[in-house]
Amino acid sequence: MKRILLIRHCHAIGQHKDSPLTKEGNEQAYELARIIMQLSFPIDRIISSPYLRAKETIKPLANEFELGIEVDDRLKERTLSDEPIDDWFEILEESFHNYQFKLPGGESSKEAFNRANEVLTDCLNNDHYETTIIVTHGNLLALMLQKFQVDFGFHGWKTLTNPDVFLIQRVGGEYIIERIWK
Repeated sequence: MKRILLIRHCHAIGQHKDSPLTKEGNEQAYELARIIMQLSFPIDRIISSPYLRAKETIKPLANEFELGIEVDDRLKERTLSDEPIDDWFEILEESFHNYQFKLPGGESSKEAFNRANEVLTDCLNNDHYETTIIVTHGNLLALMLQKFQVDFGFHGWKTLTNPDVFLIQRVGGEYIIERIWK
């Protein structure tokens, strides 16, 4: 059975690509490892965003399973704009309703989804790995989940937590999504 665990990083100090996890975030990373180790199936592969907070989120689990962390730039968070945005919340909502919408220096939802979908497609079509963990960021995670649950969107994004974990399993021709972080 093909499985993907989509993980949003733990609580971090900031949004910069080199922002580390907070003390709480580090504790969450160890709790996350404990929960995943209790699952009834092995983990074969870990792929992470290049951002420090994502790599630190999965490091305790990678150490336990003695797995390397593959870094993939396609999993970095989406940039809404290369300039500060006062009304970023409204801009983000618009980007979920209009997949072509983008600000100067930013990336549309469609562009972000397309790069993330390349990772998902590679994982789903790779017969060497049954279970893959993908660690990324909230905005991109919400877009990725729309591949399997079309109505996830902006309202789904608002429900995400740091961290968050979704198990996606292919059963026959169908995908079943289960949120396993409580």
